[in-house]
Amino acid sequence: MVLNELGARINGALQALSKEPVIDDKALDALLREICGALLESDVNVRLVQQLRINVKKRVSMEELASSTNKRKVIQNSVFDELCSLVDPGIEPWQPRKGKQNIVMFVGLQGSGKTTSCTKLASYYKRKGMKVGLVCADTFRAGAFDQLKQNASRAHIPYYGSYTEADPVQIAMDGVSQFKKDKFDLIIVDTSGRHKQEVELFAEMEQIAAAVKPDNTIFVMDGTIGQAADAQARAFKQSVDIGSIIITKMDGHAKGGGAISAVAATGSPIVFIGTGEHMHDLDKFSARPFISKMLGMGDISGLVETVQDL
Repeated sequence: MVLNELGARINGALQALSKEPVIDDKALDALLREICGALLESDVNVRLVQQLRINVKKRVSMEELASSTNKRKVIQNSVFDELCSLVDPGIEPWQPRKGKQNIVMFVGLQGSGKTTSCTKLASYYKRKGMKVGLVCADTFRAGAFDQLKQNASRAHIPYYGSYTEADPVQIAMDGVSQFKKDKFDLIIVDTSGRHKQEVELFAEMEQIAAAVKPDNTIFVMDGTIGQAADAQARAFKQSVDIGSIIITKMDGHAKGGGAISAVAATGSPIVFIGTGEHMHDLDKFSARPFISKMLGMGDISGLVETVQDL
């Protein structure tokens, strides 16, 4: 787990709080200083860290808690809830519906693992009994269609692409139209990886979106991206309507905080996390279990038990 080091730091700070003889503003400030420092070192955006600090202070009023024996519990629950809200914008993620033709467009930076994520998602919904097709509208990267073709063939998923057509908008339209005609439940369109500086590629992404009218646009975010995540995510959000996020490369040793920042920048929920190279290495995302796991507390019931024991 990429964020386990961050989790260990935060957990250590919470444990230190439980050993404090007196829980007062000074103890709370020391706790928040340690937690905020750990978040910043993990590349979580500065504004988000400041907001978390303000929110916890608002929720924990020492005067109101003066007579309470549960100060530690209140503080720990507040920290936990605020960490959850970092990765949860409170929006119900879009889900494809069976019996309806659902179109999903994938966008993201070059090298973020977008094409692999397309096939993983296709494979996930295929296992759920959906008829899924993949369209390769990436004409920018040499070998993109070959990669998608190889992945799709391995997962036994129908695909569409072209070696002769150079216009990605045309390929996207033709592929979607073909799969619609064949009554596919879910059509996934892969697009070229791009950076916010690449104006032409951003215009192309907007044209593909206008042509295929996706029900959901998924932003694929590399878990190792660091502080650049915020600006890049905002640039994508301004160009297309990002509905959800998939975070990749969460099996390495990256800090992962940048990817957390992308949630706030886009206001979109994380739907899956890529945890490896294999087709099945795509975990459904849920904020509370994710934060519990990060803090080394297993699931949420494990956290509740820990808090109750203090």
